[in-house]
Amino acid sequence: MIFFYLANCPYCIKVNQWLEELYLEDSRFQKIPIEKIEESLYPQKAEQYDYYYYVPCFYEGDKKIHEGIISKEELREILNNYLRR
Repeated sequence: MIFFYLANCPYCIKVNQWLEELYLEDSRFQKIPIEKIEESLYPQKAEQYDYYYYVPCFYEGDKKIHEGIISKEELREILNNYLRR
């Protein structure tokens, strides 16, 4: 899974906090490989994906699974869906 973010984005900061909380709540989530890409540092990587610069943004392979503001419960569902595959 790929997680695009911006360091100064308050929603992205929240997602990082929630990820840490979710890892503690359910240790299975810790096994999900998540590549975190700060899009302003790696614009060439971000350009390879189809999104409109709304972060946070999650991809699984080439498939966009979420873009934009997200709740902790939506994030939990993304992680659960990954584990179901």
